[in-house]
Amino acid sequence: MRTNSKFFKGSKFLPVDKFFQNVLYDESFGYYNSKFPFGKEGDFTTSPKISNLFSEIIAIWIISTWENIGKPKNINIVELGPGDGSLTKVLLDVFKKFKIFDNSKKLYLYEISPMLRGIQKRNIGNKKVRWIKNFNYIKKGPIIFFGNEFFDSFPIKQFKVKRNILEEKYYVLEKNFEISEVFKKTSKKDSNEIKKFKTLKKLKFIEFPKLGFKELTKIIKKISKLGGCLLMIDYGYINSKNLDTLQSVLNHKRNKLLNNLGKADITSHVNFSLLKEYFIKNKMKVKKVITQREFLKKMGILKRAEIISKNMKFSDQSNLYFRLKRLISPKSMGDLFKVIFTYNFKHNNFHGFK
Repeated sequence: MRTNSKFFKGSKFLPVDKFFQNVLYDESFGYYNSKFPFGKEGDFTTSPKISNLFSEIIAIWIISTWENIGKPKNINIVELGPGDGSLTKVLLDVFKKFKIFDNSKKLYLYEISPMLRGIQKRNIGNKKVRWIKNFNYIKKGPIIFFGNEFFDSFPIKQFKVKRNILEEKYYVLEKNFEISEVFKKTSKKDSNEIKKFKTLKKLKFIEFPKLGFKELTKIIKKISKLGGCLLMIDYGYINSKNLDTLQSVLNHKRNKLLNNLGKADITSHVNFSLLKEYFIKNKMKVKKVITQREFLKKMGILKRAEIISKNMKFSDQSNLYFRLKRLISPKSMGDLFKVIFTYNFKHNNFHGFK
């Protein structure tokens, strides 16, 4: 498989996160720059594609958060990793119904993939929405950051503890262009960083989102300067586990991790206890991590479904509730997906987390 060599970019030896960073984000052949990943035609389906109800609830949560912090005249809304723009499209429709908020908000989409930016612009078709590659464009006013399946898109590092020594996993390009894996002693810098987190201390196998934390640091700096908050919804677990959660998906089915590189999506499960500890270490307030099911139900998704279903014919009602079940059922996305909310407002009472 000679094509494997392009993912190493001239190197023969790469840590897990750097390797998958190339596989997913390389400008020429990376997955997110060369293939449409969403919906039936893609490899996976996100909550906004399953039901508009999800996006409506996010819109109401954003507006209620703006109200709770005193209805500032200027409020920045930043969607992190906007997918194909489905969520934003619904947000804009809901925002129009709340004129004071709508006139106060500036909506930014943070997207690094040129291909996805093009898709989002075509789908959204709104000149007031701004696309950004960094947060320097936002100079004043509090910021509400939110991301659905954003954090899992950052490749992770993997380590194991062997005889009390931390070793990092690397991928090696062999002479026959096959890929093998090897563990080697971790750098002192990374080892010291990992030791700071209590939630990782007793683990024998560790997944560490160094690239993801680097991204969150930029967000926290902006929140610390201007005031704000971050809501993230992603699939993962609350208590730290000795698990290798790297997975690959192709055409909505599991794919062997190192097969179809650049053509399949690769993600990992988010460790929410680690995320919470990270935010606290960075002087942020954090609400209790809850499931997507808890969040959506507390935000009134069942009542909203009941209201809009009244004037529907039976087949449309069935479709609505089938999609709703996918979002909130414990056997589907309801418990697998978790919600974390971090902020630096004086106000502590936020809808969805009461």
